[in-house]
Amino acid sequence: MPTVFVLNGPNLNLLGRREPDIYGRDSLEDIAARCREAGRRLGLDIAFRQTNSEGELVGWIQEAIEAAAALVVNAGAYTHTSVAVLDALRAFPGPIVEVHLSNPHRREAFRARSYVSLAADGVICGFGATGYLLALEAVAERLRDRREETEPEA
Repeated sequence: MPTVFVLNGPNLNLLGRREPDIYGRDSLEDIAARCREAGRRLGLDIAFRQTNSEGELVGWIQEAIEAAAALVVNAGAYTHTSVAVLDALRAFPGPIVEVHLSNPHRREAFRARSYVSLAADGVICGFGATGYLLALEAVAERLRDRREETEPEA
């Protein structure tokens, strides 16, 4: 079963309590449980993590180079500020899907700029916690496509 790292950045540990009108009422633990269930259905092993540290997030992305087939990344505020996260993502060889609970393009102007997008295969935003599930569907499809491309014909 391919492993997918679902990586979450700063303040996402406060979901359900922090600005629920923007980010929803689901806790990060609720989202993790939904992702793990989706992973079982899609044949993916989900490693779900959250950190408030930029360096730890970079370290997990680097770890994924050897340990994961794909990444789903909600880098939180580091989306808009971290070249270090971008550089680590560019070293990752598998599919990358960027996720945001809210639609950053409908918010403050600085949120429209995403360093993560420069490395991501796709971006899902504005659908709340469902965005994570959509990202896992997309990753599963990309991984299936890659397997089919590399399998020899009978």
